[in-house]
Amino acid sequence: MTKILVVDDEADLEILVKQKFRKKIRAQEYEFVFAINGIQALERLQEHTDVDVVLSDINMPEMDGLTLLSKLTEQHSILKSVIISAYGDMENIRTAMNRGAYDFITKPVDFKDLELTLEKTIKHVNQMRDTIRAVKENNILKMYVDETVLNFMDSREFEVSLTANETVEATVAFIDICGFTAISENEKPDTVVELLNNYFDVMVPAIIEQGGLIDKFIGDAILAVFKGEYHLDRAIDACLAARTKIAELPEVSERITFKPHVSIGINSGEMISGNIGSSSLRRLDYTVIGDVVNTAQRLQAAAEPGQVVISETSYNKINEFFKCRKIGEIFLKNKSKPMITYEVIE
Repeated sequence: MTKILVVDDEADLEILVKQKFRKKIRAQEYEFVFAINGIQALERLQEHTDVDVVLSDINMPEMDGLTLLSKLTEQHSILKSVIISAYGDMENIRTAMNRGAYDFITKPVDFKDLELTLEKTIKHVNQMRDTIRAVKENNILKMYVDETVLNFMDSREFEVSLTANETVEATVAFIDICGFTAISENEKPDTVVELLNNYFDVMVPAIIEQGGLIDKFIGDAILAVFKGEYHLDRAIDACLAARTKIAELPEVSERITFKPHVSIGINSGEMISGNIGSSSLRRLDYTVIGDVVNTAQRLQAAAEPGQVVISETSYNKINEFFKCRKIGEIFLKNKSKPMITYEVIE
């Protein structure tokens, strides 16, 4: 359920909002909280800490909407605000945007436009929450994150999460960009890094969309972990989507005739999740280890460009839902017996 705070001194707006969104309220998709000015809005936010979106008028007694915007930006970094005002001149719009408003709607309110704006704003807030969750669970502070993410994180909570070691049931996917080593050996460093980052940017959303966590980037490969319900199914869906997105990319240029493809290994089972590294060097990596992880990497190494390779154990769990082709027995490093493998087609 999404909680929305409506701030307006006009009582009619509360009635209209409840009428226009009654279906979503009954379906428990939206919950509305109301305030008549900025001061009361801040009080409501203290009472309702799970508010996602604020709809606010500009002209209100005691504290106007533009002042409220400034307070929200300082105190509530994730929450997003939409201004609803009869003052739709460019000066007010620019001032609102500069103070952190996500969007601007003029009165009289077009409720169809308001509904679409709400959906867009809620989607943006959810994406931000997903990013923050990924930061906490993946230790990706080494990457560039914006101030909003950093301000939101509770340092004590983050510290505790980094020291938690556990055994988990999960799925691991190794996704490698085939043949990229040749590019790295023959092109300028700037070209290599830009290309690799562009390829990762294409694949990462497909992983996050299925609830996957980017454990780490290893050279030109991604190690992704999927936990929770249907983690194997979600991992396969994510990898198939990433494969499709990469395959749709054109060659780099007329000079660099490189067409990207990926080889993927997926394995599922019990693994250890924890902080691995050297405390003396102050370099610890929150990651997963174990035979399941090693096997996934070796399945990827055995995969051809464009292949998604899984074990027979994984195949038996998902064969009713995915089209697969038997590859046969292959020998994997440090395995005494051959492993029967399958390729996931679609």
